[in-house]
Amino acid sequence: MIEEINKSISFDGRDIRLKVGLLAPQAGGAVLVESENTAVFVTATRAAGREGIDFLPLLVDYEERMYAAGRIPGGFLRREGRPPEKATLISRLIDRPLRPLFPGWLRDDIQVVATTMSMDERVPPDVLAVTGASIATLLAQIPFNGPMAAVRVGLVGDDFIINPTYQEIEAGDLDLVVAGSPDGVIMVEAGANQLPEQDMIEAIDFGYEAVRDLIQAQRDLIAELGIEIVHLEPPVVDSTLEDFITDRSKDAIKEILAHFEYTKPERDAALDVVKESVAEAIAAMGEAEPVRAAAEADPKALSNVFKSVTKKLMRRQIVEDGVRVDGRKLDQVRKITCRTGLLPQRVHGSALFQRELTQVLSVVTLGTPGEAQDLDDLHPDDEKRYMHHYNFPPYSVGETRPMRSPGRREIGHGALAERALVPVLPPKEEFPYVIRVVSEVLSSNGSTSMGSVCGSTLSLMDAGVPIKKPVSGAAMGLIKEGDEVRILTDIQGIEDFLGDMDFKVAGTDTGITALQMDMKITGLPIAVVADAIKQAKAARLHILSKMTEAIDKPRPELSPFAPRLLTIKIDPDMIGMIIGPGGKTIKGITEQTGAKIDIEDDGTVTIAAVEGEKAKQARAIIEGMTRKLSAGDVYVGKVTRIIPIGAFVEILPGKEGMVHISQIADYRVGKVEDELAVGDEVVVKVREIDQRGRINLTRLGIHPDEAAAARASAEA
Repeated sequence: MIEEINKSISFDGRDIRLKVGLLAPQAGGAVLVESENTAVFVTATRAAGREGIDFLPLLVDYEERMYAAGRIPGGFLRREGRPPEKATLISRLIDRPLRPLFPGWLRDDIQVVATTMSMDERVPPDVLAVTGASIATLLAQIPFNGPMAAVRVGLVGDDFIINPTYQEIEAGDLDLVVAGSPDGVIMVEAGANQLPEQDMIEAIDFGYEAVRDLIQAQRDLIAELGIEIVHLEPPVVDSTLEDFITDRSKDAIKEILAHFEYTKPERDAALDVVKESVAEAIAAMGEAEPVRAAAEADPKALSNVFKSVTKKLMRRQIVEDGVRVDGRKLDQVRKITCRTGLLPQRVHGSALFQRELTQVLSVVTLGTPGEAQDLDDLHPDDEKRYMHHYNFPPYSVGETRPMRSPGRREIGHGALAERALVPVLPPKEEFPYVIRVVSEVLSSNGSTSMGSVCGSTLSLMDAGVPIKKPVSGAAMGLIKEGDEVRILTDIQGIEDFLGDMDFKVAGTDTGITALQMDMKITGLPIAVVADAIKQAKAARLHILSKMTEAIDKPRPELSPFAPRLLTIKIDPDMIGMIIGPGGKTIKGITEQTGAKIDIEDDGTVTIAAVEGEKAKQARAIIEGMTRKLSAGDVYVGKVTRIIPIGAFVEILPGKEGMVHISQIADYRVGKVEDELAVGDEVVVKVREIDQRGRINLTRLGIHPDEAAAARASAEA
C-alpha cells in the first residue's frame, strides 16, 4: 500500500482535490478526484495478457450510483441496472484520450473503472473521471505515454472559464472538453451555439493551458509517492516474415493504391488477391523455412503485416505525392447527392444524403410533449425533447453479424449528431413538438456520423421543422510522418483506418455547432488543430451548398399524418379539475374528441390530434372548463338534463349551470318540461356563483343586444 496523500490544484478559484493511498488497496491504482461536492473514484487494474490477442484489450467503465445524489433508483428492483446513455457517453469520453497513450504492442488486459460516488448540481463528473483515469494508470505502473488530463471550457459572455458549472454551461454558448498529453491535444469534444472558428481555436488553446497544469500536478504527485512513470521498450520482433511480405507485395500494393478509378470494393478485392498470392508463396516453402515457421506460429501474422505494409505505402503516397487513394486532392470533398421526401408522407419527413459510397437515410417523427424521453440519471436534465438515433447495420459494409441493441459506437455517433442540431432547433414555445430523428446507415465508407448530421438537417426541413439554419458536417483526417503533416478533408474508410486522426466538425454557415476529435498518436500541437478546423470550414460550406440545392428552407406545411398541436395556458390550480379523480375527466375528453392531452406543472396544456378539428374541439372543452365566469355573463347553451326544480344547461364545453324553475320565464311555470326539453338551445345569463362554485343561471332580464352578442360569439 502506498502512503495516503492529498493534493489540490486550483483554476480561477475552482479546486480539484486528489486523494490517493486510502481506498481500494488491491486495485492496481486508485484515486478519488473531488471538486466541490462532486467526487469520482477511479481505479486502473492490469492482468496478464491472453493467448492469441492481437489488440489492446482495454475496458473502460463509467458507473453512476444514485446514492451520489441522495436518491433511490426507480424500477421494481430499486437498484442500478443498465447504464443510461449519458454513462455510456462518459465511458467513451474516458476511453478516447486514454487508449492512444498505451504502447501499440501492449496486449495485457487493462480495466479502468470510474464511479461517481457524490455529485452536486454544480460540478459535472466527466472531466474529473478522465483525469482520474490517467492518475490511476500511473499509480498502477502500467506502461503509459502520459500523464493525460482533461478540462471543460465554457463561454459566458466574452469570457472563457475552466470547468464551468451546469448552470454556466446552460447559460453559455460553448461546452468544450479538451484532453491532452505532454505532446499536445489528444481529444476534443464540443457543442457550441454557432461559434466562429477562431473563437473555437482560442477556446481549445485556453483549455490546453489548464491541461498542462493538471499534467504537472500529476507528475508532482507521482514524484512525491516515489513512483516512476513506466516507459518500456517494445519487444524485439523477428522481421523475417515482414521483410518477405514487404518484398513480395509492395510493388503490387503501390500499383493498386495508384489505381485511382478503383471503387472501395474493387480496391479491397485487388488487395486480397495480392495477399493470397503471398500466402500461397509461403505455403509452397519447405517446413523448415523461417518465413513459413513464423507465419504458422501466428495465424494472424500475415494479415497484420500485410495491413502494416499497406498502411506505410498509403501514407507515403499522401505525404510525398499529395495524392489520395481515390485520386482526390488533400482538401477535396467527394461527390455529394441529396434527396428529400424519399419515403411516403406517412413518415413525417425523410431525406437521403450520399457522399459517394457513404449513404445515410434520415427519418423524422414528430411527437407530443408527453413523448419526451425521461432521463433517470445523476444529471440535471430530466427530459429530452430532441432525440437522434444512429443505426449501423452489418450490410452497410457488406458484412454479416447478429444485430443486437445499440453499442457504444452507435450511441456516441447518435449523440454527436444530436448535439450538432440542437442549437438550430426552434424553442419549445414556438414549436412544442418532441422530435425524433433516426439515421439509417445504408452504406459506409467513412464519416457516417457527419452524413447523419447532413441527412438529419435535410429530413427536418422536409418535415417542416422551422430550424434556424441548415447544418452540415465533414470529417477531417491526418497523416503525420516525422515532422511532415498532411490534413485530409472528408476522409474515407481506409484513410480513417490507416490515418492518425478522425476530426469531425459540424456547423452552419455562421459557425460551429459540434466538434469531436480523436487521435491515434500521442498528441497534436494547437497549430495543427487550428489548421484542421479552418480547412473543415471550406468543406462544410461546400457540402451546405449541395444540401440547399435539394431543399433551401423548411417546408411550410407539416405532413398530413403529423399530429396537430394546440397549446393553451391555464391556471395551475385548475390542473386537478382537468385531470379529474383518477384521471376520469381527461380520459373522458380524450375519448370524446380522440385528441391526446399533455399538461405540465406550470399550466401549459398541449392538445394533439392528427385532425385539427378534433384538437380544436378538445381545446374548446378545456377552455370552457377553466374559464372564470362572472355574474352577468350571457351565453348560448344547450339543455343537457331536466329535474323537477329546473334544467341543467351546458354554457361552455364541460361547464354546466342550473336554471331554477322560477328563472325559466317571467310567469309561473308549472312543469319544467312545459318550457324546455333536452337538446334545446337557450340564451341564459349567469345569475350568481355560490360559495361551493355552483353556477346559477337565469333566462330573465337579458337585453336583446346581449342575446345577439352571445349568439354571434357561439357561432364564431
